[in-house]
Parts: sequence; structure tokens; C-alpha cells
Amino acid sequence: MTQEFNPESSSVWREILSRWGQADYDDLTKRAEHQATLKAEWDSQEYARKRAVAYPKLEDQLDYIYHNGITKWKSDMIKPVKDKHPKG
Repeated sequence: MTQEFNPESSSVWREILSRWGQADYDDLTKRAEHQATLKAEWDSQEYARKRAVAYPKLEDQLDYIYHNGITKWKSDMIKPVKDKHPKG
């Protein structure tokens, strides 16, 4: 599932109010600037969202650790995901 940034979502509205206050939200120019800031932050975390869905379920990871150890878990389950979705 791919998530998209929606500048009109309630979470964006709440974040603007939380960080900059109602006056900045009411000012359309400042609101647009803050939405651009939040969009840049969102874009910078794309790798993290992709990793989150690419990792195996926690239960499968724990089972793999039990049977194969931490070193194999890191090399076989974690590293491939990090390599596929590197930090920006």
C-alpha cells in the first residue's frame, strides 16, 4: 500500500496548528509554506515507509532468529530490505 501526502488532510491541519498555531493556518500564504515544509519532511521519510511494509512480519523475524541466530537474521532478512530502500 502506497501512502500519498495530502496537504488537505486533518493530520496536516493538526500538525500546522501544533507547530505554528491557528494564525499561521488561517494565513493562506503561511499555510502553503508550512504545507511545503511538511511535504518535504514526508518525502524525506519515503525510505522508512517502504521499509516498514517490506520487512517480514515480526513473528516471522523472531522465529528466524530462534532458528538461525541474530547474525543470519541481519544478513538474510534485514540487510536486503535496507539495501533495497536506502536512506535518502
